Amino acid sequence: MSLTNRGKITIAVLAVAFVLVGVGALALTGNAPAPIQRLVDTFVEPRPDPCPLTGVVQQGDGDVPDRPLLAIKIENSIDARPQAGLGRADVVYEEPVEGGLTRFIALYHCVDAKRLGPVRSARMTDIDVLAQFGRPLFGYAGGADPVKAEIAQADLVDLSYLAVDVYTRDASRPAPHDLYTSTRALWKVGGRRGEPPAEVFTFSDELELRGKRTRLVHIPFSASSDVYWSWDRRTDRWLRAHGTTPHTTESGEQIGADNVVVMHVAMTWGDIHDAAGNASPEVTLTGSGRAWILRDGRTISGRWQRRDLEDVTRFVTKSGDTIPLAPGNTWVELVPTDVTPGFSSTGA
Repeated sequence: MSLTNRGKITIAVLAVAFVLVGVGALALTGNAPAPIQRLVDTFVEPRPDPCPLTGVVQQGDGDVPDRPLLAIKIENSIDARPQAGLGRADVVYEEPVEGGLTRFIALYHCVDAKRLGPVRSARMTDIDVLAQFGRPLFGYAGGADPVKAEIAQADLVDLSYLAVDVYTRDASRPAPHDLYTSTRALWKVGGRRGEPPAEVFTFSDELELRGKRTRLVHIPFSASSDVYWSWDRRTDRWLRAHGTTPHTTESGEQIGADNVVVMHVAMTWGDIHDAAGNASPEVTLTGSGRAWILRDGRTISGRWQRRDLEDVTRFVTKSGDTIPLAPGNTWVELVPTDVTPGFSSTGA
């Protein structure tokens, strides 16, 4: 059957349109021929870069702040609660310290917090955690002499309360749980000495890996740090509690996370002791170990891997596939291998 002239023209137009659509798609991914790519780039507004620690595009102008990573040590004893600014952090690491307590390393880059605290002293583990993030500013309330000596040798900007005058005492809080500061004050005094954070995590909106439906996670660090994370269907986030008590900040908001990463880590007792005589634990953050990544109401079991302290920590399945996090904030739980986390699909 022969085509009419109108049919031939229709087919030609459709073919050209198909080619243009294909070229346009290539251009949007940056893979079109150079002349076409330049033409498309002229009319298509580039997508803003996401924040490196959360994978989320900033609201407003969408620009990633041109400032260093800020890490600050925040206390987690009963007397320290409720904390200030902890729910604003891009990333929080929870680490074991003396006497069954835990403390937090809170990381800020794309967010601000007007009030942060209570700020407490540093530990050896902090240095190893932060080594993978570039050259951060580090705010803390002093520490044992060996810890301060290691910080002086590390690739960190020392913003201890002994080094900079940007901390205040809150008379309404009992000492030593009364030291506070702000992200603005620390960034101002830190200047340009630090660096923006390295991209440590991999993010993906969709989770292609299979995971087990999870409603409640229990991490029994100790009686005073008995941590629960529960999946909240209303907000699609993990909510944190100590036992049956919601973990809230000074604003009254319960702490939540888009991702909770549980790392099983080897722990040893160091030579440093606190005032009560308790030995200071030190966590091994190189090598590999079991890991559980909680996102989207599910748990993906895998392993963490980190060859050297300068390397980033990777989270992979048994077959070696990367386990991506959901865009958003993340809490990383450094759990000693003699502590067994519990996972439930039915909730509390």
